[in-house]
Amino acid sequence: MATVKASELELKDKLVYVGRTAKVVKGGRRFSFSAMVVVGDGNGHVGYGLGKAGEVVDAVTKATDAAKKNIHKVTISGNTLPHTVVGRFGAAKVLLRPATAGTGVIAAGGVRAILELAGVQDVLTKSMGSSNPHNTVKATLAGLIALEDAVSVAARRGVSTEKVING
Repeated sequence: MATVKASELELKDKLVYVGRTAKVVKGGRRFSFSAMVVVGDGNGHVGYGLGKAGEVVDAVTKATDAAKKNIHKVTISGNTLPHTVVGRFGAAKVLLRPATAGTGVIAAGGVRAILELAGVQDVLTKSMGSSNPHNTVKATLAGLIALEDAVSVAARRGVSTEKVING
């Protein structure tokens, strides 16, 4: 899926994770920070970015800039997903299942951030395997990118869309 230019979209961002690492030097500990940020327009465009710096604010700024360069268009059917999908990245697996209207986003952490900023309002999720926020965010985005609507599948297979819509 091709990336989209961030300048054309009205993006909101959400901080998913801030990590602190320490390097022990002669004078004591030297800290550095990493941040993961998710950006999206609430209308099918979403991306994530990772930033590292000596200060939290700088790390968040770098992560936001990286996320704006990594935006993907995802397929959404109304307020939910077109079909069930499992996203995988590393040891993380995330099951994304469409839900009826009024269910809400049943997810936590980075999975919730990705889905809300993508514009999904009704979805059921289950995170399996690793709970590492980096990998769960990447697995969720991989699952969303793998989604296809019925019309595009019919076009790819050479089937008329009348059969898809009318049964």
